[in-house]
Amino acid sequence: MPRRPAFMAATLAACLLSAGPAFAAPGDRQPSRPSAKAGPEAPRPGSLDELFGRLAAAKDEAEAQGIANLIERRLSRSGSDTADLLMSRAGEALEGKDAALAIELLDRVTQLKPDWAEAWHRRAAAFFILDDPADALADLHQALSREPRLFGAWVSLGQVRLSGGDKAGALLAFRKALSLHPQLSEIKTLVERLSPDIEGRDL
Repeated sequence: MPRRPAFMAATLAACLLSAGPAFAAPGDRQPSRPSAKAGPEAPRPGSLDELFGRLAAAKDEAEAQGIANLIERRLSRSGSDTADLLMSRAGEALEGKDAALAIELLDRVTQLKPDWAEAWHRRAAAFFILDDPADALADLHQALSREPRLFGAWVSLGQVRLSGGDKAGALLAFRKALSLHPQLSEIKTLVERLSPDIEGRDL
């Protein structure tokens, strides 16, 4: 198998290590701080459908990143404190370079919340880190069957395909990611590099 670029493993590892406050244990959640002055409430960010529409229409990277962060926070909550806590512990296991433990924890998450697309995506990342692309691909397909707009999973699918030498499959996945999140600059660069190899160069 062709050696994968280092950034691929780093990107997929980040999927598991970026759990953040959304995955804190219930007792660890930070209390909300009252504002100094009472003022009008901030507008609600809207439905996922609305957020994905805004992301596709974003004019620049800064705008897109803000919207993508809102989407990722929505998709990174399972609705189960237990599943969220297990996800957090899986991230800690990866930080400790214990990918096997991370997968064991994520096995339990996917059993508890089988419809949670992000759980499958993160387990795919752990499998990829353990040089198990077959299981990574299987989990990415599970994730995308549950949430086809999961742009991070399309990026991961492209990276796994590329690591196995499937440039055409990688290009399709990266283009799908860009159709959902057009401001992914690193993915734009990859598409620009791969396109001539797959579709030929202009004369």
